[in-house]
Amino acid sequence: MVSRESFLNLSDEVFERVGVDPEFSEHLDKPSLTYWADVWRRFKQNKLAIFGLVLMVSILVMIFVGPLISGKNYKYMDSSVKNLRPNSEYWFGTDDMGRDIFTRVCYGGRISILIGFLCTIVMFVIGSTLGALAGLKGGWVDNLIMRFAEVIGNLPYLIIVVILTMVMGRSIFAIVLAMSITSWVGTCRMVRGQILQLKELDYIEAATALGADTARVIFKHLLPNALGIIMVDITMSIPGFIFGEAFLSYVGLGVRPPETSWGALASAGQQQLMFHPHVLFFPCLMIVLTTLAFHLVGDGLAEALDPKLRK
Repeated sequence: MVSRESFLNLSDEVFERVGVDPEFSEHLDKPSLTYWADVWRRFKQNKLAIFGLVLMVSILVMIFVGPLISGKNYKYMDSSVKNLRPNSEYWFGTDDMGRDIFTRVCYGGRISILIGFLCTIVMFVIGSTLGALAGLKGGWVDNLIMRFAEVIGNLPYLIIVVILTMVMGRSIFAIVLAMSITSWVGTCRMVRGQILQLKELDYIEAATALGADTARVIFKHLLPNALGIIMVDITMSIPGFIFGEAFLSYVGLGVRPPETSWGALASAGQQQLMFHPHVLFFPCLMIVLTTLAFHLVGDGLAEALDPKLRK
């Protein structure tokens, strides 16, 4: 054992200077990742989420490219090919008017998914803006917005849809308005809860102290930092709106013929279930697969965006 006095008397020649290689002095063992790059890395590790994403993309490609491949017109009726089962020419068969079901499913999917996206956009814009404003301002503004949200949330959904479709007609605009008029309430409450936590952080107080107005604080600082949970809510809401539109079309409150949607096709197909089940099977299958795809992607995003699960 070397004594303290001997250690202090050691000369510099005893030691070997290792030095620093300037080429590797700032080398990182792992590449730096941005927030969204890390989210994508974690999302890719979820096999079910990737399966849902592939399924979602496949459905979107089919509904937009499918009619070009089949070469059929979704409105064209041919009495000589009524109620055919799926075959090499009519991939999903034909209905009681001789129309190609595959082409009609593709065009119906465009309307169903369009309504789902439009309703989600309206829900996101209204709910996020009002929720962020209520959480940031507080006081009488918070009370006013939340009491208004409670009133809207308690309105009977189906009665609103019936009244609007009677007044405005069975158009896509009327359906989107009817489905969106109460849907923003849940998003508003969720965003408000997130903003109440975020507004106490230092960078929000610094932005306010530097003179940033309310709109800049909300859209520049608060909403981007609450975007993770909002994206999960959006992903989960789209299949809900698609299913809601299918229900409205099924009970006769959806789009007006000759336009069609998955719900309208299912409504027409249930009348032929006993003798021609394929007419009902394919639109219902598309509704189920689309809902499954969005839910799998939503679950994957929820896990990828959760900081507690980060490794």
